Amino acid sequence: MEKFYTITELAAHYGVTPRTIRFYEAKGLLTPQRVGWTRAYTHRDYARLELILRAKRLGFSLADVKEYLSLYDVDTTQAQQLKLLTRRVRARISELEHQRTDLGNALRELKEIEGQTMAALAEKGVALDAQRSSGNGRPVLPPRERRRAGQRVRR
Repeated sequence: MEKFYTITELAAHYGVTPRTIRFYEAKGLLTPQRVGWTRAYTHRDYARLELILRAKRLGFSLADVKEYLSLYDVDTTQAQQLKLLTRRVRARISELEHQRTDLGNALRELKEIEGQTMAALAEKGVALDAQRSSGNGRPVLPPRERRRAGQRVRR
């Protein structure tokens, strides 16, 4: 006899909300059995939810996941499923490699800007801490610069 689980048990096991599980049901990714009005989840549903969450974490779309899961029912050898997965994984790797390149370029440019702004601050004799705001729109100056500016320094 197959064991059934509630939506609460399934949600707690994977650290998601019951609403998340209902969302995946609405998208056709999970299809629990019903016992009366209650959803009854099986080990198959556990495996499917784990696959959905993993795919989501890796950046795959729900459409990709749905296509992948639909092949389980069509091809018992799983050959089509494995081919599709290989194509999707290769495409995702390529996307992530491009993103990594873009991030590297953005970081280099930001560090260059940071260096330029720090040099400009140093040229003006302003310490970096002077750029913190006190909440009233005025910068918070380090103690030495507060004394020079005639501000009180608390001890």
